[in-house]
Amino acid sequence: MKRLTQAVIVTIGAAMAVVVHANNGNPHGGKCSEATLDGLYVVSATGFSIVAGVAQPRAVVEFIRFNGDGTLSNPAVTISINGAIIRGGGPGQAGTYSIASDCTGSLAFGPPGPTFDLYVAPSGSQVNMMFTGGPVPVLGVVPGVLQGIAERVSH
Repeated sequence: MKRLTQAVIVTIGAAMAVVVHANNGNPHGGKCSEATLDGLYVVSATGFSIVAGVAQPRAVVEFIRFNGDGTLSNPAVTISINGAIIRGGGPGQAGTYSIASDCTGSLAFGPPGPTFDLYVAPSGSQVNMMFTGGPVPVLGVVPGVLQGIAERVSH
């Protein structure tokens, strides 16, 4: 339990650092929009899900295709919760996103699906993502903590 508490504290600290940095303004003059995210990104995220009242480690690796217009698709995803593997994604998996000029934004898979806050590099090459709620369709409603980074692999 002590390791879990330490991991949660480290995760919260990292998230707060991202939020504090984002709230200090965009040093690149506010040049972001939905068009900033355009291409195929690979996402790697870790955290915890609460299953039957117990925190379980969660890891996600997936592809997200941002279309540059506020829409996205999710071609492939692999989720591990406490070692149980679930695969998904595909042509029917879609969502939306919005990006403000200060390079902050939000993403929603579904509906209904999970939602995330986004912090985007002005070049669009990288996106920091933080789970903010909503059900995970292949899992049902699974509250918890999940944060990760999406990196563009192609346009």
